[in-house]
Amino acid sequence: MQFRHYDSLWLFQMVARHDSFSSAADAMNLTKGAISYQIRTLEQALGFQVFKRLPRGISLTSEGRALCDTATHMFEVFESRIKTLRVSEVSTVTVGLPTYLASRWLSPRLMEFMLAFPHVRLRLQPMIDLMDLRDQGVDLAIRWGDGKWDDLEIKPLFPSPAFPTGAPDAMATIEAVGLEAALAMFTLLHDREGSDAWADWHAVAGIPYHEHSDRLIIPDPNVRVQAVIDGQGIALNDALVAQELRDGRLVRLSDCQLNDYGFFLAYEPNALNKPDVAVFADWLTTQSL
Repeated sequence: MQFRHYDSLWLFQMVARHDSFSSAADAMNLTKGAISYQIRTLEQALGFQVFKRLPRGISLTSEGRALCDTATHMFEVFESRIKTLRVSEVSTVTVGLPTYLASRWLSPRLMEFMLAFPHVRLRLQPMIDLMDLRDQGVDLAIRWGDGKWDDLEIKPLFPSPAFPTGAPDAMATIEAVGLEAALAMFTLLHDREGSDAWADWHAVAGIPYHEHSDRLIIPDPNVRVQAVIDGQGIALNDALVAQELRDGRLVRLSDCQLNDYGFFLAYEPNALNKPDVAVFADWLTTQSL
């Protein structure tokens, strides 16, 4: 005979969790009598007892414990599947990246992705500090650097060698006193506290690196580019400032560059288990600078 009391199974495992008809009744806003009636009805349908009635409370029978383990597991499977289906219907892939990269590189390419994957919804979240992605609700982040980070999963996107740039006056200074002497005179603009980018570049250029007391930290890349244009210092930039170089607002100060630097995809472990996140991550890896 087909079993028809699956609703009572949910109530049964809730009662088993509380070890008491009274406690379960309070938790589910039902009367103790209603709970007791449904359990008796379930036992009649099953053909065996699930609880031993004791002077003080109840305890599971051996059959009841086996059934409870199975029911609890199955309800957990149902809850997980429902959550997955609900998320898949309304999920949005949140991508954290600097506005500098979003406007100069990603935005012109987004229409291609949207046409190819119309079911994936994207939200671009401007970020400067790309830490604590989970707390910020970010599925994927795009970082610039050498990729030597161990706080997140890292996947290379494309190389973006960094080279020193300055205003035209900076090049005039270099021509007058030489590159090494000029570097000691310039304010070096950094993207964050503790960045090794300038030290790495000096090593590649074969120039001793000395920490400047007048260094300036400007995390926002757009602001940093403008600061260089305004003559506030020099900064390491990449091919995304091509327009400023063509216009003459920025000048490349040396042929030496950091070839190991580029943009990287950063994400929490298991982030790519979400199908839409994996789709966008895979698409990003096909793009180039």
